[in-house]
Amino acid sequence: MNQIGKFDRPVAGDNKPMEWVSDVSAEMLRKLGIKYVSLNPGASYRGFHDSIVNYLGNEEPQMLLCLHEDHAISIAHGYSKVADEMMGAIVHSNVGLMHGLMGIFNAWCDRAPIFVMGATGPVDAPLRRPWIDWIHTAKDQGALLRNYVKYDDEPRSAEAIVETMLRANIMAQQAPKGPVYVCFDAGLQETPLKENEVTIPDVSRFQMADPPPASDEAVSATVELLAGAKNAVLMFGRMSATTEGWENRVKLAELSGAGVVTDLKSRASFPTSHALHVGSPSNWVSPLGQEEMMTADVIISFDWIDLAGSLKPLTPRGGVPGKIVNCTVDSYVHNGWSADHFGLAPADIPVLADPDVFVKQLLDALDAKLGGKSQWDGSAKPKVEAPVQEDKAPDAKIVPRDIAYALKEARGDHKLTLTRVPLGWASESWDFDHPLDYLGNDGGGGLGSPAGGAIGAALALMETDRNAVAIVGDGDFMQGGSALWTAAHYKIPVLYIISNNRSNFNDEVHQEAMATQRNRPVENRWIGQRIDEPALDLAGYARSQGVQADGPIEKVGDLVEALKKGLAAVAAGEPYLIDVVVEPGYSAPMVTRASGEASTGTAS
Repeated sequence: MNQIGKFDRPVAGDNKPMEWVSDVSAEMLRKLGIKYVSLNPGASYRGFHDSIVNYLGNEEPQMLLCLHEDHAISIAHGYSKVADEMMGAIVHSNVGLMHGLMGIFNAWCDRAPIFVMGATGPVDAPLRRPWIDWIHTAKDQGALLRNYVKYDDEPRSAEAIVETMLRANIMAQQAPKGPVYVCFDAGLQETPLKENEVTIPDVSRFQMADPPPASDEAVSATVELLAGAKNAVLMFGRMSATTEGWENRVKLAELSGAGVVTDLKSRASFPTSHALHVGSPSNWVSPLGQEEMMTADVIISFDWIDLAGSLKPLTPRGGVPGKIVNCTVDSYVHNGWSADHFGLAPADIPVLADPDVFVKQLLDALDAKLGGKSQWDGSAKPKVEAPVQEDKAPDAKIVPRDIAYALKEARGDHKLTLTRVPLGWASESWDFDHPLDYLGNDGGGGLGSPAGGAIGAALALMETDRNAVAIVGDGDFMQGGSALWTAAHYKIPVLYIISNNRSNFNDEVHQEAMATQRNRPVENRWIGQRIDEPALDLAGYARSQGVQADGPIEKVGDLVEALKKGLAAVAAGEPYLIDVVVEPGYSAPMVTRASGEASTGTAS
């Protein structure tokens, strides 16, 4: 049960109507239905802060204090993945915004709606305080992030605040979704409101449009391909978390008899245990998935991340012979600053539509064309069989895939949402059978987001019967580990399992490749990579922030019981961390890369 509302309760005020311009900003957050705002405090928005606390009573929205701006953004990002609604995040002028930029870029690449708010001091030189306002004020703060938000603005009046927040709300949640940024002038925020200066309209009259459907021509042409296909492949990428959307994808696959490919960059989008799912999800298309695509006469991509990159490994073998249908709305948002539009993929039928809407259109049209008769003969697509977990001596060292098997044994009746998995995740050992079983990566590929993202997801999951579990590498975790304090303070239940190889191991693999290419000693790959001597006391670090913790767990025989204890704590409403020391190495899906490179990753 969600008990967040009992934390950080202010002394009751006199409940006067709006008196200050910052009260308008706060009132708009409430009118827009934003339940939470995560923040690291700053003097640039002290007026806004006061309005949320003393005008709104720190309720609807409620503040969640963070120890770093990147955590504030990551928490809002994780929340949006589960709740499918916006959360707010507030950052200090200049420096605070710059701290949060990686998280905002993640949300942009992940098409996640976040309402980011900032502030600026006086732009007029005579009004700037000595020193501090010269380094913490910018003439155009939005220039820092304009390339990776859908909208930014700096309103100059109370009336403008109302309009820009209404517009930002629509822009963030209109497909394709993404972060928005509104910068509030500090002086304006601290200005008294004049009588009848502003009227807040009925927010319900400012609605988002429905997600765009595909044209009748695109639907008809795609259905003709599907109806005549002998071996179709559906590639499900950025899809919704709704059960309706999930069920429609299953129905479309079964009706068409198409094989299904998914990955780990995006959230769970199709049951991996289903007979029509090909291989196991990875960060790249698995070898089995590639073989399926090579023999396909039709491939339909539903907002697949980097379709061109997934097709590239097939080019040396003659390329994909089948027709390609590419459904995405990415062209609505791209300006090319980061090249996160990825490579240009061939498309025999380009479809500018929301992928979930397109699925439903295809399902209805194909069902009508086939008279309700399925083209699936009941046969199963090839899969990677999970290796039999060999019996190990209790004192055996732990390898990364042991975590997956131990968690599977330990979970019992707990419904788990994996908010993040590491590069070494043994995907063949764990099925996703619900849209909330796995939430995908962070989008931008930086380090430091999993700790905060898991808290945001766990916050949203408090309204459900599920528990959040983040399996994170040690290097990734330590770049955002101080987010744990927020989980402890607000008692947000999340289980962190640190897959701790005491190394930036992915870069060890890269240095091994370089040394091999240049005929130099591969034994030196660890230099500048290992996080050891001294080893980090991750359990102690967690406990110092008020989070229960266990570890280091170094033996296979101790792993299951440690996980059971952690799951019980989270089910009881407490955050928990387990430090699991693993041998450096990757599981099979990670070893075979899309480019054809391979590394065993077995050296220690």
